[in-house]
Amino acid sequence: MSDHPGRWWHLLDDGRLQCDLCPRDCRLHEGQRGLCFVRRRVDDAMVLTTYGRSSGFCIDPIEKKPLNHFLPGSSVLSFGTAGCNLACRFCQNWDISKSREMDRLMDQASPQDIAQAARRHGARSVAFTYNDPVIFAEYAMDTADACRALGLHSVAVTAGYIHAAPRHEFFAKMDAANVDLKGFSEAFYFRQTGAHLAPVLDTLQYLQHETGCWLEITTLLIPGLNDGDGEIRALSRWVADDLGPDVPLHFTAFHPDYKLRDLPPTPALTLTRARAMAREQGLRYVYTGNVHDAEGGTTYCPGCGAALVQRDWHLVTHCELDADGRCPHCATRVAGHFERFERGFGRRRIPLRGIAA
Repeated sequence: MSDHPGRWWHLLDDGRLQCDLCPRDCRLHEGQRGLCFVRRRVDDAMVLTTYGRSSGFCIDPIEKKPLNHFLPGSSVLSFGTAGCNLACRFCQNWDISKSREMDRLMDQASPQDIAQAARRHGARSVAFTYNDPVIFAEYAMDTADACRALGLHSVAVTAGYIHAAPRHEFFAKMDAANVDLKGFSEAFYFRQTGAHLAPVLDTLQYLQHETGCWLEITTLLIPGLNDGDGEIRALSRWVADDLGPDVPLHFTAFHPDYKLRDLPPTPALTLTRARAMAREQGLRYVYTGNVHDAEGGTTYCPGCGAALVQRDWHLVTHCELDADGRCPHCATRVAGHFERFERGFGRRRIPLRGIAA
């Protein structure tokens, strides 16, 4: 497996081929690759060069995606490929997302192999993560179909930078998504990611209002770039007003990496402040990440305030929700997708090799 027929493209009058997957609209001559690096023109067609090839597989807790309201305590088989359609200067997975070395994609597996491995290892879901699954959409969608056939869920961890037509097809296959809302200004998006804010907001609104895909949002707070009180309040207010107060929002800590090694790590107090401001704007479920913060990792009942799901990093230590997500103290239903909780998977990360049976 390697080159696979790509979707969402058309030929231009000047002989170039335009990729219609994401708002970059890359226009390619013969043999050229898009900015994502993994979609290439061969003759008069688009091919996906990473179909069936991965940078690695592992079993993770679902809370690491992060998803706190989708099967808490369950495990998920995670994998990614290479490349990305954004150019984030702060990328935390730059060795994968910015890779130009296809030879490092040593793990090969068909969609059916992945689904069967997930079931074999007791995972309830498969997550397309590490790099953005939008750019390997054909592989992710086929894998999601294979998972659904075995009763497993599919999770997309994505920046949401995708055109409307492929967005409709892609997210129809997904049961849950965590979308990186990287900031809340066009200037930040353009200067720090090489992309634009509006298409991401469109994806968020589409997911929340036009699909059954469970949605959570993550914003990495970077000192001096997107952590100002005004931007945090505006972002939180937009989520509450345009998406609704039940969409979980995760504020996570930046650590110096890739092209922003000269900035300091995010102070824990910044995340605590952001969480408080988001709650003031009406959001019911706001979390902190990449720091040890028991309160910021706890799910509280929006009715009576009881601590219903308590977490220590990615370990669920206590869960009182029933399979319907109801609080045992006041019967308020917590937004999300839940199952009967018995014992959490824990904070382990289990690398897998040779997942084909």
